[in-house]
Amino acid sequence: MDKIKMTAPIVEMDGDEMTRILWKMIKENLLEPFLELNTEYYDLGLEHRNETNDQVTIDSANAVKKHKVAVKCATITPNAARMTEYDLKEMWKSPNGTIRAILDGTVFRAPIVVKGIEPCVKNWKKPITIARHAYGDVYKNSEMKIPGAGKAELVYTDQDGKETRELIHEFKGEGIIQGMHNINQSIASFARSCFNYALDTKQDLWFATKDTISKKYDHTFKDIFQEIYDAEYDEKFKAAGIVYFYTLIDDAVARVMKSEGGYIWACKNYDGDVMSDMVSSAFGSLAMMTSVLVSPEGYYEYEAAHGTVQRHYYKHLKGEETSTNSVATIFAWTGALRKRGELDSNEELMEFADRLEKATIDTIEEGKMTKDLALITTIKNPAVLNSEDFIRAIAERL
Repeated sequence: MDKIKMTAPIVEMDGDEMTRILWKMIKENLLEPFLELNTEYYDLGLEHRNETNDQVTIDSANAVKKHKVAVKCATITPNAARMTEYDLKEMWKSPNGTIRAILDGTVFRAPIVVKGIEPCVKNWKKPITIARHAYGDVYKNSEMKIPGAGKAELVYTDQDGKETRELIHEFKGEGIIQGMHNINQSIASFARSCFNYALDTKQDLWFATKDTISKKYDHTFKDIFQEIYDAEYDEKFKAAGIVYFYTLIDDAVARVMKSEGGYIWACKNYDGDVMSDMVSSAFGSLAMMTSVLVSPEGYYEYEAAHGTVQRHYYKHLKGEETSTNSVATIFAWTGALRKRGELDSNEELMEFADRLEKATIDTIEEGKMTKDLALITTIKNPAVLNSEDFIRAIAERL
């Protein structure tokens, strides 16, 4: 069999722990036997990020600007425990946060719907796509521990040296403060990405913040969305028969739970992080969700929406068998390969991506699946496969 050729590379960002193990299995079993795989490789494993002072993360993001398409494995965002475990020089920031800040754009996440895996929320009939802003807020924050009594202020100094001050708090004792920021240009890019994606997919768009409490920060998001919608998208949405509306985040959560799905829910950075996990878990599993960062300049970075599956990795290190769901990681590869095919007019590559996705879904619907899905499936007597056997079962069908 002649292997499918790729004329341009995909930026490949390797990752950590159990997902790194799955990454290797997917390449060996599902990609390399069929493709002349063409990637520009970056090792974003925590040890290598530490060795390079996180320069490798910056380099990988800049490579996406060159090649336009990337696929990323799940990576560790270190906390205090990881500092000790990996003997880190410092507590490096989230690789996803760094990449998103460089590429801008919006993260779109949607559940992978499979027959036999029914949503926990019984009235959800259609996928709910989470559109997550990809810049700023808590992911680009500055934090400080307050040692004792004193005054904390926000201070802005303009180019002429004039200061504007806003009191944060008069501390009577120890405490903590956090400073967040965002940029109007990035918020505007976020809005346009959401409006365009809604038009492309013919879905209603919801947007929610907490502007009643955050009367300047969150309210700015609301205002920018509304200004751009009124000026550029109102007539287009009416012509497409779709709707844009704004509501408070708590009201949005209540509406989502009672809805049938089938729309895009736009969220600020942290809200999107949390709500995408809620939506994906309620649709079946955190490992059953696609995720793609789309920038206004036409860069695409595909990844799994879940973490590195730390618990399974520790079992793997002990030589114990794991049954880890690799579907989201497979779909990260298929998304990137399909987009590479679209950009290069490579029909064979696009068809391969479609076939690999179909082989994955058909394997599950046939009753062969990992333990997380077997626990919630309505398929009778499913075959529970370990991590590698599940990937091999997909390879056989492929």
